[in-house]
Amino acid sequence: MEQPQFGQRLRALRLGRGLSQAALAGNYISTGYLSRLESGARQPTPRVVAYLAERLGVEESAFLAQARPTSLAIVLASVTSGTPRDSADRVAEALRLDDGRAPELRWQALWLLAGLRSDEGAHETAYALLTELLALAEELDVPELLVRTCTRMSRCLRVLGDNVQAHEYAQRAVTLSTELALPDRTAALHVLISTEAEAGRLGEARRHADLLCALTEGTPGTAYVEALWASATVSMRQGDHRASQEVLERALRLLDSHEDLKLWMRLRFAAASLYLQSTPAQAAAARARLDEVAPVVEMIGSELHHQELLSLRAHLAFEEGRFAEARELAGRIDDSGGRLSFRDQLRIEVLRGRLRIVEGDTEAGIEHLQRLAQSATAAHNLELAAETWCSLAETLSAPARLREMTTRPPASAG
Repeated sequence: MEQPQFGQRLRALRLGRGLSQAALAGNYISTGYLSRLESGARQPTPRVVAYLAERLGVEESAFLAQARPTSLAIVLASVTSGTPRDSADRVAEALRLDDGRAPELRWQALWLLAGLRSDEGAHETAYALLTELLALAEELDVPELLVRTCTRMSRCLRVLGDNVQAHEYAQRAVTLSTELALPDRTAALHVLISTEAEAGRLGEARRHADLLCALTEGTPGTAYVEALWASATVSMRQGDHRASQEVLERALRLLDSHEDLKLWMRLRFAAASLYLQSTPAQAAAARARLDEVAPVVEMIGSELHHQELLSLRAHLAFEEGRFAEARELAGRIDDSGGRLSFRDQLRIEVLRGRLRIVEGDTEAGIEHLQRLAQSATAAHNLELAAETWCSLAETLSAPARLREMTTRPPASAG
């Protein structure tokens, strides 16, 4: 490993991951030593190279200097034509070295990298990329690019818990795509429905969900399946769990796993969540969907998919009275990684509060759930706030039933 090329590659890989020097250094090396490595002032030892490669999730060969700088166009061609392991890092480094002379290429690279970071669950990093992407889309003055960027920005902000801005970007995308009759209108409507439902604007969400289903029915691809999913979500939040289940089951039947495996997994997560939120919870149906999707997550799922599966299994364990298992599963969810959405993170915290109450720490559990409800209200997610208050009321109103469940023999997890 030659310096200063090693240090330059190390810094590019670190920044591409969105890591600080302290986060990369960990407990094995000091940030001062890492800084000197990046500046080229110190030569790395083989043990340090192996440690940094493991922390970054790359092969040691990733630190080797390239014979010549790789243009943004070449990196995009390479990444989009295959699935290299270090796609995100390669695009991030190419963007760092890009001179900005081809804004169209830079937009494409930012779009690709933002998607890759979102898939990893690095939502804050994706938001920073989307901020630059939005400015570039406005500079290029191409309506299609602006609509797509606003749509993705809305989705990212919703995941981060900023429902107000998410709604503003979604509304902007819908308005522009409707005025210009752009095909991106359906994707924009989808995110608008989500923000309306979470803000408690269920009448508007219902109207837009019906419109989305009408626009996409009979069209090729997965647009109609996703429209049915949006419609099912609105029905659930309106309290019509039966209609929600029927519509979502229809979407599940229409989608073949070979058509879009990622959507296939997401729909099964959504179905399991719906069953668990029904009154009463349909634990057996939720378990069946999770058992169905678990082997696929194990084979090809991202870390985010694993976290989502853990979260739903924790909720299922609670509903079945397996409280010790629910606590153990919730404890395995990565609080620091920020991979789960704001909604899923808050729901896990609600579960932890309910477990406190069930286990006898009633006062602390109540205070915890009250804080969470207030946090959801502050984020203008009224639907999630209402769900949190309902969870508190349900847990307090059924202490005898819950205590009885703790004494039952453990149910089979399937």
